[in-house]
Amino acid sequence: MLERFAAVEHALGQTTEGDALARLGRERAELEPVVEAINALRATETEIADLDGLIGDAGSDAEMRALAEAEREEARARRNAAVEALQIELLPKDAADARGVILEVRAGTGGDEAALFAGALFRMYQRYAEAQGWRVEILSVSEGAVGGFKEIIAQIDGANVYARLKFESGVHRVQRVPATEGSGRIHTSAATVAVLPEAEEVDVELDESELRFDVFRASGAGGQHVNKTESAVRITHLPTGIAVAVQDERSQHRNKARALGLLRAKLFDIERERLDGARADARRGQVGSGDRSERIRTYNFPQGRVTDHRIGLTLYKLDAVMEGAALGEIVDALSAEQRARLLAAEDAAA
Repeated sequence: MLERFAAVEHALGQTTEGDALARLGRERAELEPVVEAINALRATETEIADLDGLIGDAGSDAEMRALAEAEREEARARRNAAVEALQIELLPKDAADARGVILEVRAGTGGDEAALFAGALFRMYQRYAEAQGWRVEILSVSEGAVGGFKEIIAQIDGANVYARLKFESGVHRVQRVPATEGSGRIHTSAATVAVLPEAEEVDVELDESELRFDVFRASGAGGQHVNKTESAVRITHLPTGIAVAVQDERSQHRNKARALGLLRAKLFDIERERLDGARADARRGQVGSGDRSERIRTYNFPQGRVTDHRIGLTLYKLDAVMEGAALGEIVDALSAEQRARLLAAEDAAA
């Protein structure tokens, strides 16, 4: 890895071709954390060796040796931490972690209240994404009767988006008193979240003979223009029956391109699920199954708490989570649990 990192850095200094620069830049970014962890480990090992030499030197006075022994204990602790950091960096990575995502939020059981909750969830992800410097583009919206969304699909682009959001797939349950509830009775409703890694053309080849294209007039916001032109696009993948629709842009060409991207993401996700099913041992090292029907989290408004059922984490900061500000704490905890499971699996295999 050190040799490859040096070769990549040398190549970056020699080429001016755009695609090569982008490819080499991505590889360098992937290798750099590993190289830093290796160098940190080697530095502590060199420090320990130097201290061992000083302690074993008969010419050193007792006070100097005692000081060196204390420093060696500290250096050994740093070495253990460096070993663990390197182990984490060497864990198998999901090849899709660095990609952007297609985020789908749908109202589940609970009628209008579920649609309002779906809207609140989407705004949570939108605010979290903006805080990370990611770009959010809405692809399709179906609004609820009293607000919120029956369904909303968005594309989120940025660095390591899938790595941060991949554990959000599943059923999110809310417990609260709806604004329309006069008796103050707590209702339970749900929304389903799906996070799909974006697919590139090389990941999924689409044969146009297997696609059916339909155009229609967009509905919802957009003024008179929406009612006069057939700019919305629906694409059906005939072999699987999967259909996607994008109506957010006024340009039919733009909507077609985005719909093709959404279709690729869905087909890519199906293939990843198939491969994951074939790698059952690997799936046992994951936090949750990724199943869209799995209840993963409860948002209890009367108690002001959020509980992630997969790792038993409860935070009494519901408002901050819904604002996106504290969502990172849950994401960090899920990622840490995943690393711990993978490390345990590696130790067991060893």
